[in-house]
Amino acid sequence: MPRTLPIVLLAGTLLATMAIPSAATATRPAQRGNPQSEPKPLVIAHRGASGYRPEHTLEAYRLAIRQGADYIEPDLVSTADGVLVARHENEISGTTDVAGRPEFADRRTTRTIDGVRVTGWFTEDFTLAELRTLRAVERLPQLRPTNTTFDGEFPVPTLQEIIDLARAESRRLGRTIGVYPETKHPSYFQSIGLPLEEPLVATLRRNKLTSRSDAVFIQSFETANLRKLSTMTKVRLVQLLNTTGRPYDLTVAGDPRGYADLAAPAGLKWISTYADGVGPSKDLIVPRAADGTLLAPTTLIRDAHHAGLVVHAWTFRAENQFLPADLRIGADPAARGDITAEYELFCALGLDGLFADHPDTAVAARAALPEQR
Repeated sequence: MPRTLPIVLLAGTLLATMAIPSAATATRPAQRGNPQSEPKPLVIAHRGASGYRPEHTLEAYRLAIRQGADYIEPDLVSTADGVLVARHENEISGTTDVAGRPEFADRRTTRTIDGVRVTGWFTEDFTLAELRTLRAVERLPQLRPTNTTFDGEFPVPTLQEIIDLARAESRRLGRTIGVYPETKHPSYFQSIGLPLEEPLVATLRRNKLTSRSDAVFIQSFETANLRKLSTMTKVRLVQLLNTTGRPYDLTVAGDPRGYADLAAPAGLKWISTYADGVGPSKDLIVPRAADGTLLAPTTLIRDAHHAGLVVHAWTFRAENQFLPADLRIGADPAARGDITAEYELFCALGLDGLFADHPDTAVAARAALPEQR
């Protein structure tokens, strides 16, 4: 029996009992301004093709585009001089070679980020010119040792360089490559006088990316900055949802709601007043038991669609370490598991888009889906 069969049967049984439409028959919400030519589900390259190259480098984004991704995703943080650059976090000791640079040894410090004490080197303590002297390194060297081959080769890119790449590749390939930036720690950056929203919107405007029909989504785990952005730009906005905790801006405001509240129907209705979609952890859609096996799907996709929101889930990764126990192949956490079966399950539940570290696997799985009618 093929190892994907139990998951396919699981999806079919659960869909029937929960009355969730399959990917072939799902009635999706109107995606406000979403170009009709965009495929579904969208394949969003998570930090570029981060399963194959050090994340958030132009080469990772370029490879993702070659692999067929529809959107490339930069996480945005600020330099000391207010330039937006792509890093997973503003603390960069795990994603650059800064720790080995003696000229920056005195920049090591401790800061409180979203209520958590963090020690290291921070982008906001470097000008763009200084940051550009650093080189990217693989963030998960034990899991992705092949990627370390490229350590020290690529600089930290700016948002403008990423947009330039998407534009150039769109022209070369004859298809639109979108950008899907995430604002990282916006309350923190606001508190130190380096707000992310104004330079982000200004950069989009300079590039004539201003409407819902443009291939842009802006995402955030916080709500206040998305609500602010909804008054500054018409590009589409996506509220990210985690499995635990709550948005830091709500913590600061004394709002008791957590991500679980926002993922409930009332929370989704509220999100729809300022955003066009939600980006939930995939565990909010198909939870896992304590042993890592899959449980029954929730109604999150159906509830979000009912509220008029698209659903773009994160993060799909091919390695066993990240897959449910049902889909792991062998005991090596770094080995590839049955990622195709995971795509099939989530697409059958009506997912509108997915963030993938290995975009080629997502593109191939999408191509094999039943044609939507």
